[in-house]
Amino acid sequence: MSACVPTREDQPHRPHTNHASPPVHERRASLLPRFLRANRRRSPEHQQKADTPPPGRPRGFRIAGADFSASISVFLIALPLSLGIALATGAPLQAGLVAAAVGGLVVGRFGGAPLQVSGPAAGLTVVTADLIHQYGWRTTCAITVLAGCVQLGLSALRVARSALAVSPAIVHGMLAGIGVTIALAQLHIVLGGTPQSSAVANVQGLPSQLADLHPGAVSVSALTVAVLLAWPRIPGRTGRIARKVPAALAAVAAATAAAVLAGLSLDRVDLPSWSSHALPEFPQGPALGLLAAVLTVTLVASVESLLSAVAVDKLVAARKEPAIQIPRARLDRELTGQGAANIVSGALGGLPITGVAVRSAANVAAGGISRHSTMLHGLWIAVAALFLVSVLDLIPLAALAALVMVIGVQMVNITHVRSVRRNRELLVYVGTLAGVVFTGVLEGVAIGVALAVAVALHRLTRTRITMDEHDGVHRLHARGQLTFLAVPRLSRLLHQVPQGSNCVVELDGSFMDHAAYEALHDWQVAHLSQGGTVEFTGRSGARIAEPAEPVSQSSTCCRPWTPWRNHHCGDLVEQPPTTQGRKADRVQVSSKIQGGQLASGLSSFQRNTAPLVRGELARLAREGQQPSQLFLTCADSRLVTSMITASGPGDLFTVRNVGNLVPLPGEEGAEGQDDSVAAAIEYAVDVLRVQSITVCGHSGCGAMQALLKAPDNEPRRVAPKAGPHPATHTATRTTVPPSSPLTRWLRHGRPSLERMRSRDHAWARISGRLPADAVEQLCLTNVVQQLEHLRAHKAVARGLAEGRLQLHGMYFHVGEAQAYLLASDGQEDGHADRTDEVFNRVAPTAFEEARA
Repeated sequence: MSACVPTREDQPHRPHTNHASPPVHERRASLLPRFLRANRRRSPEHQQKADTPPPGRPRGFRIAGADFSASISVFLIALPLSLGIALATGAPLQAGLVAAAVGGLVVGRFGGAPLQVSGPAAGLTVVTADLIHQYGWRTTCAITVLAGCVQLGLSALRVARSALAVSPAIVHGMLAGIGVTIALAQLHIVLGGTPQSSAVANVQGLPSQLADLHPGAVSVSALTVAVLLAWPRIPGRTGRIARKVPAALAAVAAATAAAVLAGLSLDRVDLPSWSSHALPEFPQGPALGLLAAVLTVTLVASVESLLSAVAVDKLVAARKEPAIQIPRARLDRELTGQGAANIVSGALGGLPITGVAVRSAANVAAGGISRHSTMLHGLWIAVAALFLVSVLDLIPLAALAALVMVIGVQMVNITHVRSVRRNRELLVYVGTLAGVVFTGVLEGVAIGVALAVAVALHRLTRTRITMDEHDGVHRLHARGQLTFLAVPRLSRLLHQVPQGSNCVVELDGSFMDHAAYEALHDWQVAHLSQGGTVEFTGRSGARIAEPAEPVSQSSTCCRPWTPWRNHHCGDLVEQPPTTQGRKADRVQVSSKIQGGQLASGLSSFQRNTAPLVRGELARLAREGQQPSQLFLTCADSRLVTSMITASGPGDLFTVRNVGNLVPLPGEEGAEGQDDSVAAAIEYAVDVLRVQSITVCGHSGCGAMQALLKAPDNEPRRVAPKAGPHPATHTATRTTVPPSSPLTRWLRHGRPSLERMRSRDHAWARISGRLPADAVEQLCLTNVVQQLEHLRAHKAVARGLAEGRLQLHGMYFHVGEAQAYLLASDGQEDGHADRTDEVFNRVAPTAFEEARA
């Protein structure tokens, strides 16, 4: 079961509710007394969150010290890089500063990834240089504005996550091709010459450039490269102190100082007056060419920004300090921020903008905790562009070229090459890289997409099926994906197996469509009926559960499913109607049937299952249990935890009780009750060191019905009707006596009932729909409330504070046989104690759907 749930992009932003919000009040039919809300028990962590301004949007204009220091670090990295990228594109050097300032201020304010830093990036260098060469600088600015408008349109259509469907081999190949092109162009400036218009021309002109070296430019460039590569490797305490200054800034500063002190005659940065800064003009040129240019800028900028945002999420999740929760990136909002920034940057005569992974990683590493660090870095860039022109004019162009050349070389990432090779996509990577270098970015990406489709089709259609015989056992080996294209070869070899013989079918693939599954199943049924045996195994030889034999509806009371072989409903013969006087006989017959089922099930386990799991259980007996998570769910007999989570022995530490309730600390031991749930939580977290805790509710919960029907808990509002649900099922009817152990236990569920009635919490939803009725609403709300109770336990609070524990909410709809995971989008609206209570549907994989 996956423990990671991505933030949904299609959920509307939900602001605070107040007395001026009629739609919210229409959904609340009652109001708890104020003294109940004021005295509601809250965990220390929950109280701390309520008293502390959320990190995503602090109150007023307060700026945390961590954001201030992080903004300085990012500014020192972005300043030389922005100048270097402007130099590499052939644009005015001020354009790089304009793009950096606008990226920090506009994207930092309106983007969906708080810690991502945007500005001019190396990934757009080749594209921008081609546009300037073909259309001129002012038309390129207009193309940037149009690309920003397209990005706004794409964000309105909510297609941001579609960009992540592009094969990583294509993206990495595109960036590597851009890096090669940048490095070849800047190498000419490093050697004291002028770059050509294409990568091929730069390679062809390299011999003549090597024969005419400029000693001053070469020496300054060599010093820049040396400092840039050696700076992170300075050992000891000196290195720790030195690394507080970014390597890029140290390299450019050292080269500038050396050039000034030596009195070298070199081309330097020349920032003209801002009064003569070029602004965009109406695009002129062929319409198709301009359209292709706009789409190219949009594609590269959007994909790079979104991939960078996802990478920043991973960096934030892995960061230990500061221990502040940062909201996950909202990709559609990030695309909106990028589009707005490109419109502003192009209108002000700046370069195209995209998310920059290097600066974003520096922001995370420097301890940034909100979007203020990004915005401040943009402010510092603007201040430097206005008041530090005399200092910037001292920088040699060769130093900036050497800096950008090293970045271009680093874009050919060896780790990415190993990754695509391991996944057998090296052809796509190399093809995309070569296409970008020799033809252009858009053409190279198109070549990569074509190669990726060809490789996928080849893998899908390439299936190798062989058969051999050893010691009277026929073994059929199927390598690759089993689709309808392989059914003729599969059927031909299957029918060569002699009748009544023993056969082992080894399936080595990750996909099987319906046609192949039916061919295997039909042959298996026929072969078994002729006295033969069939065993399905994987590549390792591990046995695969056999398909269940068809059972007619007339002879059974349940529908079979493939791995479940111990429920023999056919043994229960329908008893004739009995009179009231034969009630004792009916009870005796039922007891005998149940005892027979128990003995039969145990016997079947010893015969069929025990031989398969004995080795694993023996290992667990020797090593002890090491479960990965604590699974707290209801005692309802319809919930089979191992079935729902596809887990086995030693995977889950399971706690079950009526209503999947988690009493608050100190309550469980009151009135003579035990501390079983609290003890289980403490043992799981502190002794077993589980990594996550899941609270699982389910539809039709009898405990929730009892809470709604209790005399002192008569519901004063009714959940909105969602219309007839296609998968409704009969819920368990529960009536609780006024005073009983069950009544006393269910008092731990009253906070869930109060939460459902409260105005302070939004309705929980299931994949975008409202609950079907009040019972389902309470079942969903109970999961959220019990997660709050979990946070109040000291062991859980410690685990969360240390970053070694995660909490997850889950809802299982029995009638649908469908699991839902709670997706929390808290803190994005500026309030850390509010969450978007949405349960998202867990979809099966294609292989599982075929097997189903």
